[in-house]
Amino acid sequence: MLKIQVGHSYFLSYDPKQWARGKPYPPLATIQIAALLRQMGHEIALFDAMLAAGVEDYQASLQTARPDVVVVYEDNFNYLTKMCLGRMREAACQMIAEACASGARVIVAGSDASDHPDAFLAAGADAVLIGEGIAALIELIGRLQADPGIGTQHWVAGIAGVATLTNGQTLLTRVGVMPPDPRLLGHPAWDLVEVERYRTMWLERHGYFSLNMAASRGCPFRCTWCAKPIWGNHYNQRSARDVAAEMTYLKQTFKPDHIWLADDIFGFRTDWVTEFGEHLSAADGSVPFTIQTRADLISERMAAALEHAGCSEAWIGAESGSQRVLDAMNKGTRVADLIAARARLGEHGIRVGFFIQLGYLGEQLADLLATRELIAQAVPDDIGVSVSYPLPGTKFYEQVKAQLGAKTHWQDSGDLAMMFRGAYDSDFYRHVRDLLHEQVLLQQSKPATSPEHYREVHAALDARWEALVADEHAHRSEDAIAPAPATTPGHAESGHAEPNRHAAAAHHR
Repeated sequence: MLKIQVGHSYFLSYDPKQWARGKPYPPLATIQIAALLRQMGHEIALFDAMLAAGVEDYQASLQTARPDVVVVYEDNFNYLTKMCLGRMREAACQMIAEACASGARVIVAGSDASDHPDAFLAAGADAVLIGEGIAALIELIGRLQADPGIGTQHWVAGIAGVATLTNGQTLLTRVGVMPPDPRLLGHPAWDLVEVERYRTMWLERHGYFSLNMAASRGCPFRCTWCAKPIWGNHYNQRSARDVAAEMTYLKQTFKPDHIWLADDIFGFRTDWVTEFGEHLSAADGSVPFTIQTRADLISERMAAALEHAGCSEAWIGAESGSQRVLDAMNKGTRVADLIAARARLGEHGIRVGFFIQLGYLGEQLADLLATRELIAQAVPDDIGVSVSYPLPGTKFYEQVKAQLGAKTHWQDSGDLAMMFRGAYDSDFYRHVRDLLHEQVLLQQSKPATSPEHYREVHAALDARWEALVADEHAHRSEDAIAPAPATTPGHAESGHAEPNRHAAAAHHR
């Protein structure tokens, strides 16, 4: 039996935007790995960075756990870890150095480590797992248990998907992106999480308590900008019965008011969602939950099945109101799908949020104004706005990597800085973001606002849009990458005429 400390390096305190938002969740993938290693018979301790004051807390946890092995396993379900934020890499490297100084072997896994193993090896990691790394982790732990004094070279020998440092050189045999490993079974090690600390922060900030779950791993779709260093385009869904059993367990054990289902794509098939709802009903296990989904999956049957299961909110990757931009992204959805999905979900009492992405390759002013028009037509309950973020391993990254300088990652999630030459500078996109958020707030306030006051506020917001559009030339990048061409003849009208029609409507509304 080995003493193993499992941890991660996402410190909420190092991300001002997310700290202010105040919605922390336990690290799902990390506690799944903790459960797996415990099932293998090892003594497990958890270092949960999420609510730690800072990396200075890590030293005390090392002294308490006194581990033989430290596994820094980032939470693959936390979208912020997929963004490979610079501040969190710094924290991870400091944790690695302290773990090495304590005499522990150090294994690291995560999106950033998969893309850039050198940075973590340089900090002192003995081995970096590429991708999900379950098979490699099981083999490494097994070898170390059999021979605790094994040298690093023999320890990692012959194991594909592991990066290590030998004579100053990184050695790595890549295996390509693998499907989710079927050996990661069972529920996460919830007993290792200080759940009451999470409850306290949620109640203080929001007056209710939310926990997280995941019903699947991966995503089968092929959007050009979506980094997938862990599962690629593979998708593995748990049984509806098992997911319902876990929600029931969380309800009975921790009594959350809400659950965030962290899947990239939840449900996927209407029959699965229907069965999920039936199992929840039978066990009285339903808790109001939020999901991420796609507009083209929201049929009338799906919306009804989600309502029956207890879905209270759905976030859709809308990205843009311009069909030309959606086609360039290989999104596979239509603007009309977004409007229809929002309406269907709303009719079933489900709140709808849109994820919006500004500044994609080739996006122009007409496309931005088409997004404004989408928000006006669909009237989502909320939006999340970001700018296009090139990450290694994506087609989008390959298209812009020649323009990337020293800044290849955001430092924290509030950065919102363009890292390639889009049509406009970062300040322009920040202005668009702010105006889109104000538009949503205004639209949501309409029922409680007098018609006269609503018209006044609406006119003031229109004036700010007009001022920004009038000044757009001052923010335009002269050396921006050329606009993406129209996709297919069948999309020609959507590719060009439609954004211009939306732009005219938005500008003169």
